[in-house]
Amino acid sequence: MAAVTSATTSAGPLAQTVIGEDGPVVVFCHGLLGRGRNFTGIAKALQPDFRCVLLDMPDHGRSPWTEAFDYAGAADLVVQQLRALGAEGTPVNLVGHSMGGKIAMTAALQAPELLDRLVVVDISPTGSADGSNFQHLLDSLERIDLGSITSHGQADTELSADVDSRTLRGFLLQNLRRDGDTGEFAWQPNLDVLRRDLTAVMGDVPHEGRSFGGRVLWIAGADSPYVGEADGEVMRRLFPRTVQVTIKDAGHWVHSEQPQAFTATLRQFLRAR
Repeated sequence: MAAVTSATTSAGPLAQTVIGEDGPVVVFCHGLLGRGRNFTGIAKALQPDFRCVLLDMPDHGRSPWTEAFDYAGAADLVVQQLRALGAEGTPVNLVGHSMGGKIAMTAALQAPELLDRLVVVDISPTGSADGSNFQHLLDSLERIDLGSITSHGQADTELSADVDSRTLRGFLLQNLRRDGDTGEFAWQPNLDVLRRDLTAVMGDVPHEGRSFGGRVLWIAGADSPYVGEADGEVMRRLFPRTVQVTIKDAGHWVHSEQPQAFTATLRQFLRAR
């Protein structure tokens, strides 16, 4: 059972989709240009053992736009959402992929008392690998003349000039929405801010000497460049109880490329005592 809601916070609500009614709460944070619903398949596979909350990150999906992107501000909004979910009484499990992984790490360092366990998917707390690929994707979306677009198919055709992969184009075009009143197309993500602040998106997790003492699962894709051997020292200094698992035949989008292996790994970690 899925319910789409928004939990009100002092800075503005983050949109969320809830899947499941019982069990420990697992909150998911997606990556750059993603949406909470990207974890729908994983959340359904975890049923009926967990209540899963899929968040749209700030400047993405149905969540509010901000004037600037930084991890401290984004994590603060997630922390407010966790409080609204009752995490002060019953700590939750937080899962974050890529940009969402850095937001999740920052949230864990800001408010460790709200978390039972943390799962970081294919990202490290240090500056990410070369961001030129994401710069290219953001630029490609900006180049589409939305005023002349009459269908998603037409947008796909235009985007194909810059993005060869049909799967990747489908992932990007999930962000294109038509206004019900005007019929005009618009991007849901705040592309202007994300392009301008991409250096911050690709930058370090702010920690200021803090650490998180809870259990941490660090999942990496074997074919991804986003987690390297040199990252381990920093990761374990900030998160001393880190256990790392590398999933074979997976790149950066581990949960979509190897969903069964990802779900099995996640379930085992969340249920371990």
